[in-house]
Amino acid sequence: AMDPNRGGMQTVYFAYNKAELTVEGKAAMQANATWLRANRAVKITVVGHCDVRGSTEYNLALGEKRAQSARKYLIELGISRERMKVISYGEEQPADYGETTEAHSKNRRAEFRVTQ
Repeated sequence: AMDPNRGGMQTVYFAYNKAELTVEGKAAMQANATWLRANRAVKITVVGHCDVRGSTEYNLALGEKRAQSARKYLIELGISRERMKVISYGEEQPADYGETTEAHSKNRRAEFRVTQ
């Protein structure tokens, strides 16, 4: 089911301790840019997240870097920077509360929220 707060945008996942977009991440971002071009009135917040490894402060900074990385790529794809805010929750809002490798990989992400 589509989350209406996300509009038509896909979550992007990151490698452990990395803020660079992966090949899969770039493909998802290209789809997100297409959706944003088709929905020109929409403004979004890019939300960066981390898994629980590392300190709270470190993860807040890493989440910020991930969100900025996603936003920067959308700007490169022609989306106006004025349409996008960035926030980081670090490890505070996991998608999966498990301690497995798979759970960690689901938590290293950037999500997109429609704010207008």
